Amino acid sequence: MKKKDFESLKEKNISDLKKTVFDKKKEISLLFAKTKAGQEKNTSKMRNIKREIARILTLITEKEIIEKEKNK
Repeated sequence: MKKKDFESLKEKNISDLKKTVFDKKKEISLLFAKTKAGQEKNTSKMRNIKREIARILTLITEKEIIEKEKNK
């Protein structure tokens, strides 16, 4: 994930980020199936998508914590 992509993710709200995670999980399941079928040789794509999912989930957690602090 490029730095610009990550910066644009920071601007999104939590529901958009959750939708992005859902789409990435769909993409990784398709890549897994293609890899097992022998159609996809580049296994580093799966690793990169997993890392992107982790980054997005971290952003979601941070935003939820910030919202909790604002509501106090």
